[in-house]
Amino acid sequence: MRYTKFGEQFRILRIKHHEVLADAAVFLDATSSFISSVETGRKNVPDKWLDLICEHYSLSDKERSELAEAIEESKTAVKIDMVAATAAQRSVALQFQRSFDGLDEKTAQEIMEILKRNS
Repeated sequence: MRYTKFGEQFRILRIKHHEVLADAAVFLDATSSFISSVETGRKNVPDKWLDLICEHYSLSDKERSELAEAIEESKTAVKIDMVAATAAQRSVALQFQRSFDGLDEKTAQEIMEILKRNS
């Protein structure tokens, strides 16, 4: 079974503290099957989990930062708020969504360079 970066880190934390999915289900207020889906990338990590996990395991600032980074890298879906977007921004977002699956590595890197220049 493949795990996301978050899934790997969270499993390590649970094992280190002698906990199983059912234990985590209690403090995360989620089912074991949902947690498993998050660990394997079938679902995104809920926003409130970072604080709950950090509090439960008393993570240091460095560990919290590493976990936050793992959560970000493990996202399987992203939502773009286009309420205040211009017509051009909407068009770009929609075209990107339609073209995403066909992006090769070189094109993805070129897009990243453009976005970095504009941020």
